[in-house]
Amino acid sequence: MKPSHRFACALLLACLGGCQSTPAPSGPTPAAATPPPSPQPPPAGVTGDLRTLPALASRHVAARQVDVWLPPGYDSDARRRYPVLYVHDGQNLFDPKHTYAGVDWGVDEAMTRLIAAGKVRPAIVVGIWNSPKRFAEYMPQKAVNGESVATGVDAYPPVPARDMLGDAYLRYLVEELKPAIDRDFRTLPGRDDTFVMGSSMGGMISLYAIAEHPQVFGGAGALSTHWLAGDGAMVDWFGAHLPNPRTHRLYFDHGTVTLDANYAPYQQRMDAALRQGGYREGSHWISRVYPGAEHHERAWRARVDIPLIFLLGVRAR
Repeated sequence: MKPSHRFACALLLACLGGCQSTPAPSGPTPAAATPPPSPQPPPAGVTGDLRTLPALASRHVAARQVDVWLPPGYDSDARRRYPVLYVHDGQNLFDPKHTYAGVDWGVDEAMTRLIAAGKVRPAIVVGIWNSPKRFAEYMPQKAVNGESVATGVDAYPPVPARDMLGDAYLRYLVEELKPAIDRDFRTLPGRDDTFVMGSSMGGMISLYAIAEHPQVFGGAGALSTHWLAGDGAMVDWFGAHLPNPRTHRLYFDHGTVTLDANYAPYQQRMDAALRQGGYREGSHWISRVYPGAEHHERAWRARVDIPLIFLLGVRAR
């Protein structure tokens, strides 16, 4: 195995169990107990107003850190409300010191730049940290067939199907976290202004979210979607549960080296299902291939502008 392949596999293996360099909060605090944190100087390496919420006690999954990035000018107009983008693996988005690989997605810099250029609407970005049960929480549960779920990495054994938590994670997202965000921040809470995004397994759970809750999410971004999980079962399941193309938008991409080198056949099947389902490429959905891009945060950082513009662009309503 080439060194680059070994590194990508090591990265995914760590993320299967939870890509956290900082432990999840051990003492969850009910969301209503304290108000949202006040503005503070951004941590070194972070651009703009980033607030860390008290851990939200959940009936469905373990509590975890949630970071909320607020667009420039949020505090200057108390009447203005904003669309919201929910992103999985939140520790990888804003601050490099929290990431597994030492490189963050630079979502804070990208949003600041794109807003200033008028390419995206000012929006709130909610970064949901993963837990040690990342694979179980991010695997689309209804796509699972059989008694175990293949991880898609030879060195990592299948996971028992009974351990899957995808449905519980979506309940946390839709029934607990989103209402808390809508209550404590000035959001536009409707479907047309609510989006979800992630990479690898985070892309899988983003697609599951928009399929299971099409009334909640109007768009989903799936970068380097790890179709190999579950032996590709999510391709057929999602193809049979597509949200309405007249009201929803989908973004897909992948690279061509390391783990991403395996994704093309699955993505091509997915693209065919989208065409058959009435999606118009470039308008309802985008599917991009990035030659030479690997399965890594630095690759997602290099192209994060593209899904942000597709989901949050001025014409994305």
